[in-house]
Amino acid sequence: MKITVVGAGNVGATCADVLAYREIANEIVLVDIKEGLAEGKALDIWQKAPINQYDSRTIGSTNDYSKSAGSHVVVVTSGLARKPGMSRDDLIGTNAGIVKSVTENVVKHSPEAIIIIVSNPLDVMTYQAHLTSKFPRTRVMGMAGILDTARYRAFLAEALNISPKEIQAVLMGGHGDTMVPLPRYTTVAGIPVTELIGADKLNAIIERTKKGGGELVKLMGTSAWYAPGAAAAQMAEAIVKDQKRVFPVCVKLEGEYGINDCYLGVPVVLGKNGIEKVIELDLNAEEMAMLQTSRQHVKEVMEVLEKLG
Repeated sequence: MKITVVGAGNVGATCADVLAYREIANEIVLVDIKEGLAEGKALDIWQKAPINQYDSRTIGSTNDYSKSAGSHVVVVTSGLARKPGMSRDDLIGTNAGIVKSVTENVVKHSPEAIIIIVSNPLDVMTYQAHLTSKFPRTRVMGMAGILDTARYRAFLAEALNISPKEIQAVLMGGHGDTMVPLPRYTTVAGIPVTELIGADKLNAIIERTKKGGGELVKLMGTSAWYAPGAAAAQMAEAIVKDQKRVFPVCVKLEGEYGINDCYLGVPVVLGKNGIEKVIELDLNAEEMAMLQTSRQHVKEVMEVLEKLG
């Protein structure tokens, strides 16, 4: 079993490291355009294998996709990272070209692969990969919901002074300020979160979650990488091991929630075929209105991509 990670920067290298440490694939290939970067990081991860006791082999390549041939899953992290003052949408022009080129190489060398997009702006880069690959929507998806939900759960665990393992949550919509956290579907060991935390405090956590990426950019001067890399690896694991796990991921909607031809985060079942089922929750009027607002924002950015050709 082979997994390729395109982009050996912070997010891609973290993803490859988690994949290797958890022995999710026999072979993990890192590809990057910068001379020596992927080879160096792959070698570093491989030299850690005797210490952390794993067998997954990591291989690096400078822009040579032939080494990725036959990959079951390809994670795309390539593109410019956000800098302070930049929105995810500011990255669209440059990153769309990068994702298009990467996807063309993926299709050439791994025509049966399942593609996971991490590049920003996430929803629209998933659209770009889908357009370029012409793969069915079940095999092209974006990593956003797992990361956003993880941030939400981490903030809740901190506020409640409990283990984050006890918190389950669903989060929908676009990856950004219009994301839709759903307190009604948030539980702590099966207990509705609204029974354990006040409305004002919960709303503050929701707002912090929406701006979670921006908070890290302000602190570090660049995008996050540990949580995004681990989130992408978790998606790859669910696919490779056919775990049938339920995760919120970015997928092209085809009538679900009354939405067509838009890429939004919704809960799905992930297994060996990629997205095996899109789950439709019974949203109330307020939740549906928030989802529609998020849809409108994503559609506007999709239109920017379309105008760029």
